[in-house]
Amino acid sequence: MVTFTSSIPEDLLRLLNEKARTLSLPKNKLIENALRLYIEHLEKAEYIKSYKQATSDTDILLMAEEGIEEYFRQLEE
Repeated sequence: MVTFTSSIPEDLLRLLNEKARTLSLPKNKLIENALRLYIEHLEKAEYIKSYKQATSDTDILLMAEEGIEEYFRQLEE
């Protein structure tokens, strides 16, 4: 594990202290959990965005249509 030093606004530090006390968690563990969840959220948002962009990409749509045709052919066999 490495040490990381950062500055945060006082009000956020106060909230962090309160929540850590309430959950009986060390502040660094609470920050670690929150950061993991936030990064996961960002990755999901990127994934969703890529799918939305793919819906307007004609090359992707053509490949998907060809793939579904092949899938239906396999089902018929």
